[in-house]
Amino acid sequence: MIDVQPIKLRFGIIGHSPLLNHAIKVAAQVAGTDMSVLITGESGTGKESFSKIIHQLSTRKHSTFIAINCGAIPEGTINSELFGHEKGSFTGAAGTRKGYFEEADGGTIFLDEIGEMPLDTQAMLLRVLENGEFIKVGSSKPQKTDVRVVAATNVRLVQAVEEGKFREDLYYRLNTVPIFVPPLRDREDDVELLFRKFAGDFSERYRSKPIILDDEAKQILLSYPFPGNVRQLKNLVEQMSVLEGDNRHIDAEILRSYLPKNAPRANTLPALSGNEKAKDNFSERDLLYKILFEMRRDVTELKQLVLSILEGQGSAGMLQKYEHLFDDVSKNGDSYSDEKSNLPLYLNPSNSNSVNYNQDPQDDAAIEYAKEVEEENEPEPEEEETLSLEKKEKEMIIKALDKNNNRRKYAAQDLGISERTLYRKIKQYELDK
Repeated sequence: MIDVQPIKLRFGIIGHSPLLNHAIKVAAQVAGTDMSVLITGESGTGKESFSKIIHQLSTRKHSTFIAINCGAIPEGTINSELFGHEKGSFTGAAGTRKGYFEEADGGTIFLDEIGEMPLDTQAMLLRVLENGEFIKVGSSKPQKTDVRVVAATNVRLVQAVEEGKFREDLYYRLNTVPIFVPPLRDREDDVELLFRKFAGDFSERYRSKPIILDDEAKQILLSYPFPGNVRQLKNLVEQMSVLEGDNRHIDAEILRSYLPKNAPRANTLPALSGNEKAKDNFSERDLLYKILFEMRRDVTELKQLVLSILEGQGSAGMLQKYEHLFDDVSKNGDSYSDEKSNLPLYLNPSNSNSVNYNQDPQDDAAIEYAKEVEEENEPEPEEEETLSLEKKEKEMIIKALDKNNNRRKYAAQDLGISERTLYRKIKQYELDK
């Protein structure tokens, strides 16, 4: 059993989140191997710290560790930076140069923002991972290297593979061991711990007392989604530590003045279960709803098309045989039936005001009778059922509060969310008034 607390102390990691502890355990377990690791997570979550854990707990800890931001190197020079070049291989190549993979032989290379790597460089990296070989720019001689590769990204590489922006074979080669670093909004109780840690650090750096939040300011801090994660929180604490001067007590008004006014909204929909998959971005649910309703509309249109074809061919027997398939079309007012004469009546698709009758058009009496039946059977417009997720969400919260006599702790348990999330949703929907 791996004890994560000594690892946290050694690498300066603050927090007790189960998701964070799991990520640290996986990093410690894989450190002793040479397996490739792919670290995923949003920007600002501290992915580089996990690459250092893997390197320092491995047998390579006394060898070179190099961290490279693939997105910061120009596309025209990244091959030279990673694999080196020969003299005269391109304009400006005044001499032979060693690349990072040659310099880090026997050690570890951390490739941050791997999703920004050009496709031709990805092919060269794949050869290093599979054969331990690379070729310098301008050379034809393969060179051997023994480097452990740890990669990180804040984008969905699966989507990049589908769009042709990332090699599928490289993705699976890198993703031998995946490590997910959770965003700050999913670490809930760690926010206040990190705030106090940063406040203490900056008080020492700037030789001042640490800033302190009052109760209302704490609630605002805990309810803020922090799209920039730990990096954003650290910058926020540093700003207040410097700009507030002698004022060391931060109230709600002061804190709001430092928070961005138009910050991206976090995914805070209540979950119906404790499964972490329920925290996926709710835009995927919206897309699913849209697809389902478009399919329903297409099926209705298809039924109308079949009806028109059968009617045009005069296939009365065929219509009667498959009449049950078009019950919902009849209910929606797209077709009508004359019960006395058993003659089906259909709206003309080319003109919604004209009626096509399966009987002699010269029979005026029949036509007048059919029109009367049409007017009598015209359905009343039904009120469209609301599809708003926010309205459903609000109703769920109200029901849970009523069921538990406004005891938020038990209401949150029924909804499968934390009290902090419930507090934030109550504020959002103004349910505390």
